[in-house]
Amino acid sequence: MVTKRQATIADVARRAGVSTATAGRVLGGYGYSSGEKRDLVLKAAEDLGYRPNQLARSLITGRTRTIGFVAGDIQSPFFAKILRGVSDVLEPKGFGLLITNSDETVEGEMESIRLLSEKQVDGVILSPCDVEEAAHLRKLVQTTPMVLIDRQVADLDVDSVGVDSVAAAEACVRRLIAEGHRRIGMVAELQFGPWTDIESFVRMVRTNPDGIGAIYPSWQRFMGYVRAHDACDLPLDLSLIARVNSYSTEDTKATVLRLLGHPDGPSVLFTADGLMTEGTMMAIFERGLRIPDDISLVAFDDLDWMSFIGPGIDSIGQPRRKMGEAAARMLIERIGGFDGPPRREKLPVRDNRRGSVCVLATGRD
Repeated sequence: MVTKRQATIADVARRAGVSTATAGRVLGGYGYSSGEKRDLVLKAAEDLGYRPNQLARSLITGRTRTIGFVAGDIQSPFFAKILRGVSDVLEPKGFGLLITNSDETVEGEMESIRLLSEKQVDGVILSPCDVEEAAHLRKLVQTTPMVLIDRQVADLDVDSVGVDSVAAAEACVRRLIAEGHRRIGMVAELQFGPWTDIESFVRMVRTNPDGIGAIYPSWQRFMGYVRAHDACDLPLDLSLIARVNSYSTEDTKATVLRLLGHPDGPSVLFTADGLMTEGTMMAIFERGLRIPDDISLVAFDDLDWMSFIGPGIDSIGQPRRKMGEAAARMLIERIGGFDGPPRREKLPVRDNRRGSVCVLATGRD
């Protein structure tokens, strides 16, 4: 079998009747060429099936026209929707996308960054595993444009896009209180970060919230939970916090089962993210409880299945696809030379009410 030789710029130039330099300018998108010659070159390239040599172009321009994306969990619907948004923006601009997976570990993220650096990507989009030190990211940003999604790193001056998790969680819990719930359980993975106990974190929220610094979204949502209780003069019962030891559905299920086993348990559960919701649903089903008759439920993060079951699950929906689009646009602008100050874009959330919260009363007792 004879393999057909790939067309070169010289072949295109001969076919179009122009110089190789002219063909190179047209196909490379640099310099000037007349409209007539440009049309001839593009027609010749199409007839010959010419494909540009990206490696050769990168040697000339110093750019590979590829973007690296580090997903915390490549199976997570959260990252899938974000990636859809990133791809929607990059593809029409002629950028390729390299996707890696960190498994939500610093070691995995460092390996992903090493790989993407070797591939000489033009920029990186990621949701950082470490929001405090992140020495590898501080080193990378010196040479490579970067946009953070969902999380920020303390004192790292780069663009980021996400939602106001504190305000969204506070508004949600205030709603539950207004609807008569006094024992509001929260299910969250609250292990990462400098806080060894939630009592000290609560004290910080109440006395010096500006001193907390960069924290993970789960802690931000717990902060909103605390603020809602305080704003509504509802005593905070920390025994209602299902503090999950690891980011897994099985650990979540076991932790929620213990919480539901208390004689004076919660009337409603507020879950901090999609995975926490899945583990919570497993516990609710195992206990044979009905939503919302036996237990109410509201989730941070909206997953596709939440609107399919009956009743649907109330949720705080993050605009994940729009987050990906915004991050990709920011990164392309940085690659193109934009050197303005770091941008912190906060997108609005959506309050999805589907019937999973039982209204116990209206107004305060």
